[in-house]
Amino acid sequence: MAVAAVTTKPLDKPPTKKPLPAGRPREWYVSHNRRLKAMRLAIALLDTGVYLPSSANNARIRTTAARLGIHPPSDITCRMVRALIRYGR
Repeated sequence: MAVAAVTTKPLDKPPTKKPLPAGRPREWYVSHNRRLKAMRLAIALLDTGVYLPSSANNARIRTTAARLGIHPPSDITCRMVRALIRYGR
């Protein structure tokens, strides 16, 4: 019995972004944006059928980022993507 792959329908219009809270240290903003980027990449990889962290090497993650129009992620962000795939089940 063949099972069709299920993917989420892309949003027609992205949700409006709220401004980040002011007064935090710069490191907080950097780590916050890194987590958001890792989450977007992990979701995109899961939608394409990459369910194992061992299948998500840096090259595949960076190729996915280029396809989505996101700047190439750093090695730290790639590691976070694999952690989200591993522990996000």
